Amino acid sequence: MTGTAVAAARTAPPADGAPLRVTWVQPEDLIGHELRQAAEDGRDAAGIARRWRAAGGAPAPGRAGASPGPADPALRALAVTLLDELALLPCPSANDEPTDLTAIQAGWLRKPSSGRAGPGGGASAARLEAAWLGRAAGCLLGKPVEKLPLSGVRALARSTGNWPLAAYFTEVGLDPAVAARHPWNRRSRATSLAENIDGMPEDDDLNYPLLGLLLLERHGHDFTTADVGRLWLDELPAGRTFTAERLAYRNLLDGIEPPHTARHRNPFREWIGAQIRADVFGWTHPGDPAAAAAQAWRDATLSHTANGVYGAMFAAAALAEAAGGATDVHGALRAGLAVIPARSRLARAVRFGIAAAHDEPTGTPAGFATVVDRLHTAYGHHHWVHTVPNAALLAAALTHADGDFTGSICRAVSGGWDTDSNGATAGSLTGLLAGSPDALPARWTAPLRGRLATSVGGLDGIGFDALAERTAALAA
Repeated sequence: MTGTAVAAARTAPPADGAPLRVTWVQPEDLIGHELRQAAEDGRDAAGIARRWRAAGGAPAPGRAGASPGPADPALRALAVTLLDELALLPCPSANDEPTDLTAIQAGWLRKPSSGRAGPGGGASAARLEAAWLGRAAGCLLGKPVEKLPLSGVRALARSTGNWPLAAYFTEVGLDPAVAARHPWNRRSRATSLAENIDGMPEDDDLNYPLLGLLLLERHGHDFTTADVGRLWLDELPAGRTFTAERLAYRNLLDGIEPPHTARHRNPFREWIGAQIRADVFGWTHPGDPAAAAAQAWRDATLSHTANGVYGAMFAAAALAEAAGGATDVHGALRAGLAVIPARSRLARAVRFGIAAAHDEPTGTPAGFATVVDRLHTAYGHHHWVHTVPNAALLAAALTHADGDFTGSICRAVSGGWDTDSNGATAGSLTGLLAGSPDALPARWTAPLRGRLATSVGGLDGIGFDALAERTAALAA
């Protein structure tokens, strides 16, 4: 077929008249996001933006992630051309935000370590089960309101008497007018409200830690980024990937090798996906934040760069500090900050979130709404899945709640943006700090029924206790 015929075949609807619309991969959907990313990192893309708009191209898609309907072949071809031109623009932030691990480590004043190195430093099966349970509960709390704006999160909670947020969301007693204005996340409504939870439903925020567990079991702590890619192709269904991970997956299938998988036509490379994959690397490096961060870097660079990678390193290091026996969430956050470039946007956002939390009285959740408003004013121009605003919110929630489990997951979710991912990481860290499953309130853990669902090969229905035992066996 000629190039024109191929393009026409790809955009023509099938015989039944219903076009197949795969989100997060079409060039015409990606170009708006790449223009936004260019603005965030200081690349001068004004001329490219004008060409795109003059051709009839749409701005960045909204919260759902894709524009409706198939694109005109000429517009799609232009989007491909402009994506490649955008990749060649000089990036002023590159010096302050390197992706190369050696360059990142060169900025460390000293090797970040608490001195609690070794497998005996507190990563017991009981603590790890609490971390797995905490991650699941925090994720589950945020699932029904994922993709909703902050106003929707607040309205739904208030309408059912659950504000400040203190329990799983419910639609019992929900005002129909509020429900109409702010519909629940469609995929999660049937599995993630208080009245219908029956075990942990599948979620990418749990799928990726499961893959991290398989990665270490199969390849050990010396795994490579290529090993991560092979594992995804073997065990992760493509339809369970999103944003940066979906594009890295596509790039692997196109024969592109890491680390180019992270950069090639991937405008989501600084979004939160790598951060939600980092927990196992922290859990299995008790007291060694530097080693945990380096391992998270190897995983993250399959799909992410710069701030997207830093989010994973930050989370892994904070969790490693907690796994080493730390009981202070503030020390864990400091350990996370120590492994990422101090002048990066992510580090500045984390420091801003911590400072904003300290500015409001702690101990009760009421004042946290003021913190959230400040964060949305400062970072609301980012996409809701971008790592930078979510890291600020996560740090603020953990700081304001002083590491308390319930307070941390509720604050993280009540702040909007990527609600299930922030709830999951907050729950993982504070579950680890709590020390055992019994230390977590039963109202959060009992509905999980001790198990989780997943499409990751061979792990569907696995118990949290079994996961904890397998994780403990991998401690470095």
